[in-house]
Amino acid sequence: MNILFLEDDFTLSQEIKDFLVAKGIECDTVFDGDLFFRQYKKQHYDVFLLDINVPKMNGLDVCRKIREADQNTPIIMLTAYGELDDKIDAFGSGADDYLVKPFHLEELYARIKVILRRKDTLQAENNIITVGDLFMNIDEKLVKRADSTISLTAKEFKLLCILAEAKGRIVSKQTIADSLWDYHVETNQNTIEVYINFLRNKIDKGHENKLIHTKIGFGYYLRAE
Repeated sequence: MNILFLEDDFTLSQEIKDFLVAKGIECDTVFDGDLFFRQYKKQHYDVFLLDINVPKMNGLDVCRKIREADQNTPIIMLTAYGELDDKIDAFGSGADDYLVKPFHLEELYARIKVILRRKDTLQAENNIITVGDLFMNIDEKLVKRADSTISLTAKEFKLLCILAEAKGRIVSKQTIADSLWDYHVETNQNTIEVYINFLRNKIDKGHENKLIHTKIGFGYYLRAE
């Protein structure tokens, strides 16, 4: 599990990071809103922890900007502001949970586990897969990236599902061939590459952060990096 944590209090930031790492959770920390989005673009995160009163771009604005491209990744606000109006503002900005400082670290850990379990349950019920800002509804055959709908052929959609369901693991060309075509249809390496390129042109073209990657000699994987 990866967490991106926005907090300008270095001592508190380090304390929470050390606690989460001890729990087996990877945690990257940033101290202002601009740095948050620089890091946000580098890789996929499972949860965002946001303080509100931080430099450059406050946590509420960061939350709203995340939600413009990503409706699914859980956001927990960690802040000293505990009034009802503050909580309403946070939830209205797209936050999923709100924890008022000071708080017990074990409570934070419990809330992270609950919010991820809720997300996994909801996605399983709706047959939904998200990778970074890529959204897939398997039942409805719907694919979006950054809220823009992408039109895929049946083969392209099936190929994307094969990569998405691997959850970031490398999928070999042979595995793709076996899954994408009937056993009696012969395929070669070039055929797989052609379809991967078709998919890249629709999923990654025009986006700075590429999701479809090649591990030379091994195969392909879908991951926000």
